Amino acid sequence: MPRCVQLTFLASFLALCWLAFLAVHELGHVLAAWMTGGVVSYVVLHPLKLSMTVLADNPHPGCVGWGGPVFGILAPFCSYAIANALRSSQTHLFRFFCGFCCVGNGVYLLVDAFAQSGDGATLIHAGTAKWAIVLFGATATPAGFWLWHGQSRHFGFGPAARKIEAGDAIVSVLLLIGVTGLELACSSV
Repeated sequence: MPRCVQLTFLASFLALCWLAFLAVHELGHVLAAWMTGGVVSYVVLHPLKLSMTVLADNPHPGCVGWGGPVFGILAPFCSYAIANALRSSQTHLFRFFCGFCCVGNGVYLLVDAFAQSGDGATLIHAGTAKWAIVLFGATATPAGFWLWHGQSRHFGFGPAARKIEAGDAIVSVLLLIGVTGLELACSSV
């Protein structure tokens, strides 16, 4: 397998996972806000910025605070479960993304339970105990690593490595360009 094809696929897929992780996390905040009577002012989803959801009115900040990380794990897990049930040939991509979201949300809350600069601050100010935030992060992070375990062959590594086709890399790059373009076109901040 040409190494440049594998590296192109890996780099574009990791970048795509990052952007999708942020989008799913923010969607969780938005849905929680809408479900609890909150009013969303705007959402920052820009490829060169950290994402955030800004609310004009947030009557239930604890629920909205938990919405991002909880939905940010449950939605990818559901997509992985569906792909697995359908025996999709791309199940490994859904599994990797699910693991990515578990690690991303888990590490984010582990760090922010102490840094208190984002969702951690919102949750603590809403009355969530720091230990609950740490427990969420300490559970989600290893779950993500568990989902990644044994998947390296699907990404061209190890003795039973699957060949990464040029078409895989092209699709991944095109998806990344599409998501990046969509975020840039919709970004007002």
